[in-house]
Amino acid sequence: MTSHYSLYIDGKWVDTEENYEICSPATEELVATVAKGGISHVDAAVSAAQGAFDEGTWRRTPPAERAALINTVAERLTARIDELAALQSRENGATVRITGALHVGLSAAQLQYVAAIAGDYPWESEGPVIEPIPAAGIVVRQPIGVVAAIVPWNIPLLTTVWKIGPALAAGNSVVLKPDEHAPLLPLELAREFDAAGLPPGVLNVVTGDGEPVGAHLSGHPGVRKVAFTGSTAVGKSILRQSADTVRGVTLELGGKGANIILDDADLDMAVDGALFACMANNGEACEAGTRLLIPAAQRDAIVTKLVARGATLQLGDPLAPTTHVGPIISAHQRDRILEYFRIAMQEGATVALGGGTPTGPGFDKGYWIEPTIFVDVTNDMRIAREEVFGPVLVVLTYESDADAIRIANDTNYGLSAGVWGTEERALAVARELDSGMVWVNNWHVIHPAYPFGGFKESGLGREGGPHAIDEYVEEKFISLDRSGGIENKAFAIVIDPAAT
Repeated sequence: MTSHYSLYIDGKWVDTEENYEICSPATEELVATVAKGGISHVDAAVSAAQGAFDEGTWRRTPPAERAALINTVAERLTARIDELAALQSRENGATVRITGALHVGLSAAQLQYVAAIAGDYPWESEGPVIEPIPAAGIVVRQPIGVVAAIVPWNIPLLTTVWKIGPALAAGNSVVLKPDEHAPLLPLELAREFDAAGLPPGVLNVVTGDGEPVGAHLSGHPGVRKVAFTGSTAVGKSILRQSADTVRGVTLELGGKGANIILDDADLDMAVDGALFACMANNGEACEAGTRLLIPAAQRDAIVTKLVARGATLQLGDPLAPTTHVGPIISAHQRDRILEYFRIAMQEGATVALGGGTPTGPGFDKGYWIEPTIFVDVTNDMRIAREEVFGPVLVVLTYESDADAIRIANDTNYGLSAGVWGTEERALAVARELDSGMVWVNNWHVIHPAYPFGGFKESGLGREGGPHAIDEYVEEKFISLDRSGGIENKAFAIVIDPAAT
């Protein structure tokens, strides 16, 4: 029997008149039906979140107790890791090689980490006595209020916990809007928070289309903070909306990661790493290494290795443990990628591997793109400048380290980059790259203790890391008189400097 998922508002599961279907991008078979929310449901969710915040049970709960509940949810996710990984693979086509460790496992670890830092977080701190008043200063860090969390379809659970973990740890209330293509794991997460005893209204989930549901939520006057992961175009729209109420935003947006192989790199390791950087999660990752920069003098040798290794990647059933690359999320996205292929060849790029859709058994249904490598690419081509979001690698050449740095930084994006070579030299190059994350001799190494985010049009703010909770609190300075009854000395100083 097909599962049905409802909205989650004010601690209740709410159905709607209209549903939509989640179908496997590999087989087009029905995975689940989901309630389709609308503007009225967003309004109800924001009202519930504000009511829960005003009532105050959660925000007044001691931080250690909030952390304990978050830890309970992490444990519950871990206990279901195989089940949830399979569900994620069926829903968005990511391979089980990725969904278990990254989508679910790292999400649980992220919740555990934010629970741990919440225990040591400086919710209140007293500073030095202010002279010559004298007065003491206390800095109080308190929750913002209602937080809107809007997440994408490619890695939905992890991008959700990056937002709601620290938001809830800080005592906020949250309205979560998952992408309509992949809402199931965020809804399962809400189920686990409910089971763990989170008070009604503190977490709410509204599913539905980006227009109107996501847009209404991000611009809702009752929302005090928007945390968004998705396209740069939508992120810019949210940033413009934020001006109306001067609300805070955290934006994790697009990328066009430059991956540099230096001439002293271990080529076998670098080639495998370049394929992993680009093809993991079906290439549907904002931090993917999609531009491979190689020394012009080694061009033929590296391309030969790259194509030979790329040809061994297994494209197919995302539930099979031997599969490296699964389907694209939708027919629309597949056709968008194919249009990029047409433009790239028109602009002079050459297909070295793939370049189309597969045929034969297993590919008669679903949305497929072959793992593809383009060569003869220059950095002014659209396929080198725009986010394709699929298993597509473009190869560019450079003449010197300085030239590689110049090409790598010649982009509107600045989310991810990588360098392969001897560590000292690679690290020197890494320091010159305009990117929020740079991997040296690896890629996709993400850990809860380190910040995730980008420069330039790749976003604002950071998720994860030791300062994750900072994004979800307001700082308040409280001044306390310590004069011991001296007659209004502070006022006397203002009107008569000689009083000092």
